Amino acid sequence: MAGFITALDNLIVTTALPSIREDLGGGLEDLEWTVSAYTLTFAVLLMFGASLGDRFGRRRLFAIGLAIFTASSAAAALAPGMSELIAARAAQGVGAAIVTPLTLTLLSAAVPVERRGAALGVWGAASGIAVAMGPLIGGALAEHLSWQWIFWVNVPLGLALIPLALLRLDESHGPNPSLDLVGTVLASGGLFGIVYSLIRGNADGWTSTTVLGGFLAGTALLVGFVFYELRAQHPMLPMRLFRNRSFSAINAASLLMLLGMFGAIFLLSQYLQTVGGYSPMEAGVRMLPWTAMPMIAGPLAGALSDRIGGAPVVTVGMALNAVGLGLWALTVEPQVSYTALLPALIVCGIGMGMFFAPSANLVMSTVRPQEQGIASGANNAIREVGGAIGVASLAAVFSAQGGYGSASLFVDGLIPALWVGAGAVALAAALALLMPRRRKADGPAPALSGGTPASAPAL
Repeated sequence: MAGFITALDNLIVTTALPSIREDLGGGLEDLEWTVSAYTLTFAVLLMFGASLGDRFGRRRLFAIGLAIFTASSAAAALAPGMSELIAARAAQGVGAAIVTPLTLTLLSAAVPVERRGAALGVWGAASGIAVAMGPLIGGALAEHLSWQWIFWVNVPLGLALIPLALLRLDESHGPNPSLDLVGTVLASGGLFGIVYSLIRGNADGWTSTTVLGGFLAGTALLVGFVFYELRAQHPMLPMRLFRNRSFSAINAASLLMLLGMFGAIFLLSQYLQTVGGYSPMEAGVRMLPWTAMPMIAGPLAGALSDRIGGAPVVTVGMALNAVGLGLWALTVEPQVSYTALLPALIVCGIGMGMFFAPSANLVMSTVRPQEQGIASGANNAIREVGGAIGVASLAAVFSAQGGYGSASLFVDGLIPALWVGAGAVALAAALALLMPRRRKADGPAPALSGGTPASAPAL
């Protein structure tokens, strides 16, 4: 359940964005931060959260993370303005970054070895359902209750889970109690500077002091992060992993894939309501061919990757996503029918399903067994970073070419944003070609520290 509610909050907010904008005001950049504040803090603190559990006790930190997530969900529901909502969403990301990796370590300790595979399968299914149903649940709550209920729904669940965790779970500690505080600060500051500049670029001017300063400072901090991690005794992200060509290629491809996909989903939910005239729940239903298709295509892709290898399946999946975004860009018009857009959404959904499970297995196959936890955590953090950058960059293209003034103006901004997303995903497919081909993919290895299992989509 904890994994479900933290995964749900990745996309549950998307179909409620127009309602939030109508109620609290604010512009496109405020909506971007409503999404990115969660994904960015989640991404940069995900591996740090696992380290906190290893050092101070996994059950204790799991309960603390749930408390932070629950309290910040209530704060988001009570937010009187966009600034308060964005701050609450960032705090939600902090709680989720602590909870998510610990769900796996605690689950593996609580379940006998012979039942662990089934238990992790249930965990992965719960997370997959959360991702698929997030836009629909968010739309239903926003339409029939209010947008605040997309956050209130977490509160009773969190309050029930905290005492259950303290009473029913055994305490445990990890083998590596060290904390990489310097690395966490450098990565967090660098990513914030880049995302901030992308979001503020159109408003302040791309050559303004604040935007250029954000890009330069963010880049410098990320370079500093790489150099520090190369020399750190206990690095948060061991740079030696990137010496493997396959590991570097699949992680770069994952970042670009999530950049195009998450940015497009951010705009899709608003297009369906702003231009299509659908209610929040109707928009959530119409997003299902994209968001729910991986639940059908994913298992088939996993079976296919066992036969021909994961690299070709992942490459084709990303190529299909690029084709789907291109079809959407070619089809979309102010008065276009939903059925005309449906093929593009289905193609994107199939491509996404072909990407997730095989790509996670590829990550696992590039590292030693004792490094699979940190490798999985790194891959999931990179995916979340890609999502945050995707929302910021595609929204920047959208606002430079269009806006909310009319249906035509919205479409004017949407089309070039979609082409940018399609280009990013096409580049991801090209990077995937750098991975060596195998006749048989390595089997999935569950990440028991600091990551997400191979079966779980992480948006």
